[in-house]
Amino acid sequence: MKIVGISGSIVGSKTRTAMNYTLKSVNEKYPAAEVTLIDLAEYDVQFSDGRSYLEYEGDTGFVTKTIMEADAIIIGTPIFQASIPATLKNIFDLLPVNAFRDKVVSMLVTAGTPKHYLIVEQQLKPILAYMKAQIVQTYVFIEEKDFHRKEIVNDDVFFRIERLVEDSILLTETYTKIRKEKEAKYDF
Repeated sequence: MKIVGISGSIVGSKTRTAMNYTLKSVNEKYPAAEVTLIDLAEYDVQFSDGRSYLEYEGDTGFVTKTIMEADAIIIGTPIFQASIPATLKNIFDLLPVNAFRDKVVSMLVTAGTPKHYLIVEQQLKPILAYMKAQIVQTYVFIEEKDFHRKEIVNDDVFFRIERLVEDSILLTETYTKIRKEKEAKYDF
């Protein structure tokens, strides 16, 4: 199983901190999983210009192809100015409309205010649904108060992250099994 974690911003540290803990949890509990972290701050990703993702080279090609090859994706995003970062939106724009078909996508969000959960509900989930993702409905929402000196300090956040990992893996295994059983019915 290929799992890709996306840290969806080029600034700040909280989302990356949360993604590091999340992918560490995946590696510890599911050592057979092939885990890749794509921190957009570490890549020079071009703006989408309408080409197929297969036509991009360099960092842009690597990022898009890695996402397309994944079985599950864990998206980590901060909320800036009541919206997702442009860097994350650009990733969605680079991919085809059906990019997340047969993929499980879960979310981890860092925000300065509790009201920013609405961004996930009104912006991120609709984009993922449009792109045909199997969305893990519960997501981890981490507020400013849950961090201290670039570390998560709220034990409940750790519990929620571990639950998100379990739900993501279970849903991915379930959909994979159902898909294989369905494909086995066809004799070609």
